[in-house]
Amino acid sequence: MRRFPKWNLGRGQSPREPMSDEIANCRCKCNAFIDLIPEAMTKFFIYCRKSNEDEERQVLSIEAQLTELREYAKQQGLFVVREYHESKTAKEPGREIFNEMLGEIEKGTAQGILAWNPDRLARNSVDGGRVIYLVDTGKITTLKFPTFWFEATPQGKFMLSVAFGQAKYYTDNLRENILRGIRQKIRRGELSAKAPIGYLTSRDFARLSRTKRPMRK
Repeated sequence: MRRFPKWNLGRGQSPREPMSDEIANCRCKCNAFIDLIPEAMTKFFIYCRKSNEDEERQVLSIEAQLTELREYAKQQGLFVVREYHESKTAKEPGREIFNEMLGEIEKGTAQGILAWNPDRLARNSVDGGRVIYLVDTGKITTLKFPTFWFEATPQGKFMLSVAFGQAKYYTDNLRENILRGIRQKIRRGELSAKAPIGYLTSRDFARLSRTKRPMRK
């Protein structure tokens, strides 16, 4: 982004005349403020996401993310123009709210995204690649995460791709571990899920409940 020219507050003085401490201090503060203008002019979207697979365990996840990100934006002086949040897994592409946000970025409505962690943005190669491509084309100029460092450099984009890959690996590996556990339960003759209505789950097997038996008309 274009940098603004430095202000020369001592321009009216002779080149040989020493600059007063007051003018020098004022000039230093003004130039420091101007250095922050390009970042402050960047418009940000806040994006929060929680998985829809376990509503009870993640009931406060969206609210907690929003609170933390709003506070982070305030501390960093970020200009947030809109907030997006949804309850949907990122294992596969097709999140409506996420796609809507990226569509607005392609239109130039904002140039940055603020999220809690890169895994909130993508856990699949399609969405992760789309974010990186928008960085490559300059549609996204910056990404901010309280828990992750990023800058739009070759090193920064490499680390972002590693973070997206790690998030995908975690999802794929978790799926394999769950399937392995299900297969083992089947081999042992156990239920691989919750007991059906009217049954109680015991250590050995699901047994019929005397108080919650299936009703028949």
